Amino acid sequence: MKINQFSITPTNPSQRLAELAGIRLLKDDECEAMDAKALLETLLVRTHLSCTTPLTSTEWLHDLLATPDLAIDDWLASGQGLTNAVFYRIALQLLDFEPGIDFQLADPLTSWHKLGLPLEEHDHWTSSDVANAYYLLLNTRGKNGQILIDRLSADGFLTWSYRLPADQKPLFFNGKPLASFDPAHFIREVVYVETDMDTDFDGQADLVKTEIIRPAESNHGLKVPAVFTASPYNQGTNDEWGEQATHKVDYPLTHKTADQKAPAEMTFPTQFSHRTVTGHAEAATQHFSDSPAYTLNNYLAVRGYAIVYAAGIGTKDSDGVQTCGSPEQTDSMKAVMEWLHGDRRAFTDRTGGVTVDADWCNGNVAMTGRSYLGTLATAVATTGVPGLKAIISEAAISSWYDYYRESGLVRAAGGFQGEDADTLADETFSRTKRPADFARVKPVYDKYIHRLAAAMDRQTGNYNAFWDRRNYRKDIPGIKAAVMMVHGLNDTNVKPSNVKALYDALQSLPVTSKLILHQGQHIYINAFRSLDFSEMANLWLADKLWGIDNQADRVLPKVLVQDNAQPENWTAYDYWTAGNPLTLHLDEHGLIDGDIHLGKEITFNDHQDDATYQAWCKDPAKWQAALMKDPGRFSHRFTSQAVDSDLLLRGTPRVSLAVASSSDHGLISAALVDLGTDRRLTSSPVIINRGGLRLGYHWATDDLREFRLQKKPTDYRIIARGYINLQNRHDPSTVDPLAPNELVNIAFDLQPIFHRLRAGHRLALVIYATDYAFTLRGNEDINYQISLENAILTVPGVNHLN
Repeated sequence: MKINQFSITPTNPSQRLAELAGIRLLKDDECEAMDAKALLETLLVRTHLSCTTPLTSTEWLHDLLATPDLAIDDWLASGQGLTNAVFYRIALQLLDFEPGIDFQLADPLTSWHKLGLPLEEHDHWTSSDVANAYYLLLNTRGKNGQILIDRLSADGFLTWSYRLPADQKPLFFNGKPLASFDPAHFIREVVYVETDMDTDFDGQADLVKTEIIRPAESNHGLKVPAVFTASPYNQGTNDEWGEQATHKVDYPLTHKTADQKAPAEMTFPTQFSHRTVTGHAEAATQHFSDSPAYTLNNYLAVRGYAIVYAAGIGTKDSDGVQTCGSPEQTDSMKAVMEWLHGDRRAFTDRTGGVTVDADWCNGNVAMTGRSYLGTLATAVATTGVPGLKAIISEAAISSWYDYYRESGLVRAAGGFQGEDADTLADETFSRTKRPADFARVKPVYDKYIHRLAAAMDRQTGNYNAFWDRRNYRKDIPGIKAAVMMVHGLNDTNVKPSNVKALYDALQSLPVTSKLILHQGQHIYINAFRSLDFSEMANLWLADKLWGIDNQADRVLPKVLVQDNAQPENWTAYDYWTAGNPLTLHLDEHGLIDGDIHLGKEITFNDHQDDATYQAWCKDPAKWQAALMKDPGRFSHRFTSQAVDSDLLLRGTPRVSLAVASSSDHGLISAALVDLGTDRRLTSSPVIINRGGLRLGYHWATDDLREFRLQKKPTDYRIIARGYINLQNRHDPSTVDPLAPNELVNIAFDLQPIFHRLRAGHRLALVIYATDYAFTLRGNEDINYQISLENAILTVPGVNHLN
């Protein structure tokens, strides 16, 4: 087990004493009036809520060990002084680590170092040393995924703060607001934000339903910041519709001509009316009881942040149609942002015309969320909308073309073969949940979705005007908010190229950016035991939204990466790509770093017998297993020599080849593989404690989880993939001619990597055509020929680790 903390901000002794006093752990002059042992006893008793009498205090202290042989109460009565070993032996128990399992009683300091916990050692402990070390201990993560002060708060340690006047909140500790807001008294209200568009052609500006959860103190003079999650899933989904709208993929790629153009998608009215204002209300009049929630938002809610959810146009209780990533969808979420900042109006209901303000908001807003949610946070940020101070975008799309297409190919998001923009629009068009409303809008939506399906163009897979409107990268220079990006290096749903493009573009802008790369697929990371992500987010948002000078930009790493070889290891870096480039030549003998014999050729055929083809279509995992064992019939593997020492491979690998197809069309796929028998990390985090992560006192919970080493070793792991249509050799929007058996030069990127190749492992590049998990599956009898002259794999950054 290893704990990694990056959110502890430096403080001086006077700050620490003041903050301990602020949470009622220290009283005036106690530090000077008590010796070290007495002060430690006082702090221990005050942080244990069951210690309400001297007897209960003694009973609790009698169950914890100060030395291997003495309970704390017996040690306090002895003549033995306070030592490093005594303090940290007690501390480990307070953090829920178990003697004999997580640490050895005889040597707690070795375990403390091994766990990676922050440490202050002293030769002769004074009461001031105790106060400072206890302050640091309160900011230290325990076995169950929380810093001690948060675990104590979940036990009720700060319930006294619920009664503080609004102007005395929030309470800050180590630069972060504490859970000092009572969730039992949260205000839950609904407003309807008016947009500047009419996407359902009814002649009126679309309204967007917006749900707010905010502390009661925001009704009593405390202006609070807002954390806004734009989630098209928030008001429900049409799963059956999504299944029916899923496209067939078991048909062949076809030859493309330059004159094949997709039709334009539907445009929306520019002339429409806004609602007549009939009055103004001091407060919202509609309320709600519950809403699908992101657990990071639940963590933040009891720390004084207002939590805001909106599903946008084309969803239940809102107007409009679902447009899947279009500028109109972005603008509908931007409108919510503008209302929060005080620049747009909202109504108390859909028809009455009574406006209501977000006068409880301090005007500072952050956006959070994963996948579609993080995508819309990124999209809204590119508009430069005032008031948006920060986004935490997790597994976010920066270009929808890179989500559903690649290099002139229809290419599925991992696990969703046949899904496309129209499928996702159907799934999230939750106006169906109000039958009469749906009946009224259905003719308009049917017409719109038909045009959308044609405009997205599954026939050619080319980049076109439809995808250009959904490419947020063009507008990245407009970002004014600080950006925290989180992405899985093994995410086959929203591929890492999406975050790499955003990260690269942000480096030249005058905004703060942070990047966190984990080893997961399409997941949240705020419930990991090994990483203090929630505390990092709290520190970040305290700076951006509360305006606290807590050194967040300096304290939090620029780039933070989870190691792929050892569990629970997170390392800070300055850049994604760094080191010397590695150029490997593709040779008949493998991947060669050095001189090669030129002029060789290899061939493979993409066709399978019908039984195999049907089996692989039904279960692509069987195809992948066959690919890695293929002797060269339908693919070709180029393998390097085993590496002598660990190599860190960073950046976007690129493959350059000369290829011929026996047909007038074709595709090339490539997989970069870590070859070596080893126990690797589980593909998904393992739940350690279901419901065990308490996010506040009598409040929400989350499942504590972590990546583990797999029980059995595996022989390989695919670390990057890439695809290209042989008729899109120059770019995804340009169709190139292709004649049968014509040798053409291609170069294409694989997905970005940050991967440790362990000593003794080999790097392999597998070249093939049809990918049964991601591409169309035509099973054509096509022979592919690859010339190895100037066939190259390039990894832009490589570091030797030992």
